[in-house]
Amino acid sequence: MNHLPKPNDELIPQWPRTLFNARCLSCWLTVGLMALVVLSFVSLDLQWRQFFSVDAAQRMGKFLAELLRPEFGAAFLKRVGVATLETLAMSALGTALAAVFGLFWALPASKAHDADPARWKVLARGVLNVLRSIPELVWAALMLIALGLGPFAGTMALALHTTGVLGRLFAESIENAPQDPAFALRVRGVGPLRVFVYATLPGVLPQLISYTLYRWENNIRAAAILGVVGAGGLGQMLSFHMGLFQMPETSTILLAMILLVAAVDAFSYWVRTALSR
Repeated sequence: MNHLPKPNDELIPQWPRTLFNARCLSCWLTVGLMALVVLSFVSLDLQWRQFFSVDAAQRMGKFLAELLRPEFGAAFLKRVGVATLETLAMSALGTALAAVFGLFWALPASKAHDADPARWKVLARGVLNVLRSIPELVWAALMLIALGLGPFAGTMALALHTTGVLGRLFAESIENAPQDPAFALRVRGVGPLRVFVYATLPGVLPQLISYTLYRWENNIRAAAILGVVGAGGLGQMLSFHMGLFQMPETSTILLAMILLVAAVDAFSYWVRTALSR
């Protein structure tokens, strides 16, 4: 008796799955998100007709025409250069402090291995949640009350908020690190701190640096915004000249912000590319 070969299931054409399945959790989640988007449009007073009106277009055109005449006087450019360096210093120092304190909080906030009791994980993650839940502007307002006007208040505001962000990212990286090198040291009786320094940290260091550089890019923009509330730098100049409707000076400050962000983005991309090789 001839035994016919069984057909390969992969060769049999399959009907496509239905777009919506009543027992599919992701389908219901997608429907819920779409409903929230629709309700957002309904609940907001979006005046699209006024936005696309001729009057609005004329006013925006006048505003843009004034912005296209930046101020390039030597005295003003010198002030912008000083403010640019101040903004860069605020973001760099704030990010550096956040990286140090973020790593400090990431250690108790992570469960390094299965046998790790992680007694302080809940408390440490709670602290990180509080730090990053409070926006930079609120931290800046608090620091201005405590430290007064100036870049120091902005630097500390960036450091506090970014500590919460980097601490959580660092903790996730430590928990997802390869376990074999650390396990090899633990079975030899090496202490937890030395295990972290010699086994875990080398494996996650490129990722930690990448996260830090990415947050530095964000903090450049945040530092410019913090200046609006009196924390120094380009933001403080922007708030002053926009308040007086001095559009040429405002345009120059915006150009300085764009060039600063572009330079930091390029440097960060170069460093991340070098680390990935």
